[in-house]
Amino acid sequence: MSDAHVTGAPTTPRSALVTGGCGFVGSHLVDALVAAGHRVRVLDSLDPQAHEGGVARFRNDRADLVQGDLRDRDAVRRALDGVDVVFHQGAMVGNGQSMYEIERYIDVNAVGTAVLMEEVVARRDRVQRVVAASSMVVYGDGAYSCAQHGPVRPAPRDERDLAAHLWEPRCPRCAAFVSPVPTDEDKPLGATSPYAIGKLASETIVLVTGSSFGIETVALRYLNIYGRRQALSNPYTGVAAIFATQLRSGRRPTVFEDGGQQRDLVHVSDVVRANLLAMDAPDAAGAAINIGTGETLTIAGLARTLADELGVDLEPDITQRYRAGDVRHCFASTERAGRLLGFRAEANRAAELRDLAMWVADEQPVDRTEAANAELTALGLIR
Repeated sequence: MSDAHVTGAPTTPRSALVTGGCGFVGSHLVDALVAAGHRVRVLDSLDPQAHEGGVARFRNDRADLVQGDLRDRDAVRRALDGVDVVFHQGAMVGNGQSMYEIERYIDVNAVGTAVLMEEVVARRDRVQRVVAASSMVVYGDGAYSCAQHGPVRPAPRDERDLAAHLWEPRCPRCAAFVSPVPTDEDKPLGATSPYAIGKLASETIVLVTGSSFGIETVALRYLNIYGRRQALSNPYTGVAAIFATQLRSGRRPTVFEDGGQQRDLVHVSDVVRANLLAMDAPDAAGAAINIGTGETLTIAGLARTLADELGVDLEPDITQRYRAGDVRHCFASTERAGRLLGFRAEANRAAELRDLAMWVADEQPVDRTEAANAELTALGLIR
């Protein structure tokens, strides 16, 4: 399992642009497109936070590279020249950092998407479809049910409950604690961080522009992605990579709240396959679609699993503290993905977490999580 292995139905060769195509998901997607015989161009800024030293470590040499920022119209124009389909993966990621780098996150993720879509509109006679990476963060917290009142939409968790280590959301009608249920795409959206606001704006820009100009567009709402090639030295990357980096450095994984937060971990190979399906699926145009497994894992359980796979005897550091912008539970309803894309997650989570641990064991990441958490604490964002 050295890298994501993806199979899918053969398609007519296309000329594809992958924004962020040197990054985690983007590079795996580029490899799959090239292997399937498509002509591929990459637009990537090679931001040092995601690419240590600004080096495109996972660049596919069979894809053309335009090094540039999404907000750079000239770079976007060069990247779109002759393109049939766009996979928009480029973005800044990280809830925590976005809480204090608000302008930067909104600028890159929302304005960058706006520039891209303006240039797509100018080429709407050529560009057949745009498949955009959205995220579970657009929901805010996940979906919940009250034992007495059924499906409910809790208000944001009360600071007094959080200070008292009462982590679960409450029913807005009876104030009882509620239970998480699978989150479907019709749940009202509620971004809780500037990163989430930017991703929601990006998704909306793509779908609204497509509808307005008759361009086929699809937004894939990724759940928590894991796998090889994650930016291990980026303290704002995915939770599995953060924990693996801490363990690799001999440190206990930092777990906020009580570690009982439920997440839906989806392997990068499944995410890539969903993108390939979304390129052609006739019924997907105009839709936002969850890409996850529908199966849950607690944050503390993830930390312990990775420690076992790395052969490290370190229990998670369950801090009983919380971060502004975090949500309690979120896992996917996958019905729409099955119906519109024919997608179902296939990766074996236990085997792929073991593979991630094997890859991390051979890496030499710089563990910046402690410094990042200290900065968030100093700003009052970890309490």
